[in-house]
Amino acid sequence: MLNTISAILQAAAASPEKRTIAVAAAHDRDVLEAVAEARRAGIAQAVLTGHGEKIREILRDLGEDPADYALVEADSDAQCAALAVAEVREGRANFLMKGLLGTGDLMRAVIDRDTGLRTGRLISHVMLYEAPGHKMLALTDGGMNTFPDLPKKVEILENAARVLRALGYETMNAACVCGAEVVNPKVPSMLDAKALTEMTDRWAPYGMQVCGPVGLDLAVSEAACHHKHFSAPGAGQADILLVPTYEVGNGIGKAMSLFGGAKNAGIILGAKVPIVLVSRADSAGSKLASIALGAVTAGKV
Repeated sequence: MLNTISAILQAAAASPEKRTIAVAAAHDRDVLEAVAEARRAGIAQAVLTGHGEKIREILRDLGEDPADYALVEADSDAQCAALAVAEVREGRANFLMKGLLGTGDLMRAVIDRDTGLRTGRLISHVMLYEAPGHKMLALTDGGMNTFPDLPKKVEILENAARVLRALGYETMNAACVCGAEVVNPKVPSMLDAKALTEMTDRWAPYGMQVCGPVGLDLAVSEAACHHKHFSAPGAGQADILLVPTYEVGNGIGKAMSLFGGAKNAGIILGAKVPIVLVSRADSAGSKLASIALGAVTAGKV
C-alpha cells in the first residue's frame, strides 16, 4: 500500500513499466523543470506540445538535451491541448499534464465528444496531503466541482476511492466534512452527508466506510471523538475528506500546505487517464509528486 508521498515517488521511479506523460503547452519553465526532474528520476518520459523553439531553449537552460524529449509543434492553446490529448488517445502517452494554458482550454479538449477522453464519469479533483505527524489524506473536491449536489458527491467520492484502491488500499474511511455533526435540516450539505453514509452497498466494492456529517476534528482526530463522545464507523480515522464546496476544499488544502507544512500531490479523475494539473505556486516537490501520482495510477483509475 502506497500511503505516503515518498512511497508514491519511490514506486513510480521503481516501476518496470515506464509511463509517458503528454504535456499540453509545455513552453513554461516551471512545468519543464518538473517534467525534467521526473525524467531524471525515472518516473516518466514526456511528449511535449507547444512552441518548439521556446521549449528547446528552456530545456537547454535546465541542462537537458532536447533530443531526450518527443516534441510536437503547436501554436495556439487549443491546438496544444488537442495534440496532447491525441497523444494519449492514440496510445503514445499514458497520462496528461496541464502546461501554460487555461484549465478550460485543456478540459475542452479532454471532454470533446469526438476526439477527447470522455468516459461518462464525472470529472473531479483529488489532492493527497501528508502533514507532519499525520497520515496521508485524500481531499476532494477542491479543484473542479464548485457546489456539487448529492449525485455529484457520490461520483466525487467514488473517484477518490478509485485513487486509493490504485494505491493499494483494501479498506478505507471517508468523512463528509460539514460544520458540525448534528444534522440541521436547513443545511443541504448535512442532509447530503447523512444520505451518503446510508449508501453502504455503493461503497462496499471499495471496502469503504463513510461517516458524516462531521466537523474536520471528528473526521481526523480520535482524541476529538473521545472528548466529544462521538462514535461512527471510521470517525477520527478518515483517509478521504469529502468537502461540501470548492471553497472549503481549496481552503483546507491551502491551509494544510501553508500552515501545516503538508506534502501534496494531486490529479484530476474521470477521464480515460489521470490529468496532472499544477499551479505555479506549487512547490517543486508537489509538482514532481503529482507527476508520480499520475504515473502510478495511470491505467488503474
